[in-house]
Amino acid sequence: MDVTEATFQQDVIERSHEVTVVVDFWAEWCGPCRQLGPLIEAAVGRRTPDMVLAKVDIDSNPGLARRFQILSIPAVKAFRGGQMVEEFVGLVGHDRMEAFLDALVPSKVDALIEAGDEDSLREAIVRDAGRTDARIALGHILLHHRDLEEAAVVLNPASHDPIAAGLLARIRVMGSDLPDVQSGLAAVEREDWQQAFASLVDAATTATDRVLKDDLRKMLIGQFRELGDTHPLVPDYRKKLSRAFH
Repeated sequence: MDVTEATFQQDVIERSHEVTVVVDFWAEWCGPCRQLGPLIEAAVGRRTPDMVLAKVDIDSNPGLARRFQILSIPAVKAFRGGQMVEEFVGLVGHDRMEAFLDALVPSKVDALIEAGDEDSLREAIVRDAGRTDARIALGHILLHHRDLEEAAVVLNPASHDPIAAGLLARIRVMGSDLPDVQSGLAAVEREDWQQAFASLVDAATTATDRVLKDDLRKMLIGQFRELGDTHPLVPDYRKKLSRAFH
C-alpha cells in the first residue's frame, strides 16, 4: 500500500500493533529502489498475513523523510508495536533481505508465549524446552494456583536465570513460619511491594538459618530483576538487602 504523511499514523504506527509493517522509502528517480521494489513486495507477500508492506515516496512526503532521517534510499524500516524495530539501507542481496524479514515474523513459540495462557506456555516449552521466558511465565501461573511441586519441575531447568531462581527460592521459603516471611509472602501475592520488600528484607536481616537467609536473598534479587531498576522501590531495597549480608 502507498502511505502518505496523512495516513502514516494509521497505516503504519497503529497497524503495527496488529501486524509487522515493513516500510519501503523510495523515489521514482532511484534506480536501486526500482530494483528492490518488486523483490521486497514479493518477499513480504509470501509472509502474509504476518506482515504487510507500506511504500513511502520521499519526494511526495518530505516530512516523513525528515522524521525518519532518510539520507539514502532505498531505506527499509520495520515497525512493530508502534515502534521501529529493524532497518536496512541500500539494495541488499536476496539472502540478506530474506533473513531480515524472517527475523521480523514471530515464531510459533514466540506466539505461544505472547498468548500467555497456561496451555500455550506448556506447548511452548514442549516445542522449545530452553525457553526460560516460557518457564518463568508458567511458573508464575502454577505458583498462583499453589501447584508448587509442578512449578519447581518447570522452573528447575531455568535455575541459572535470577528470576527463575527467585521463584524457586520463593517455593522453598513458603515452609518458613517466621512472621516476617509469611507477611512478605502474603504481600507478594497481592503485589504490595512496599510491604513485601520491608518484611522480606527484615526477615533476611534477622534470620539465623543460613539456608533460609540465602533463599530470601535469591527471592528478593529475582523480584528486583523482574520489576526492574526503574521501579521506585527497587534501588533502595536493593541497597538494604546488600547491607543485610554485610
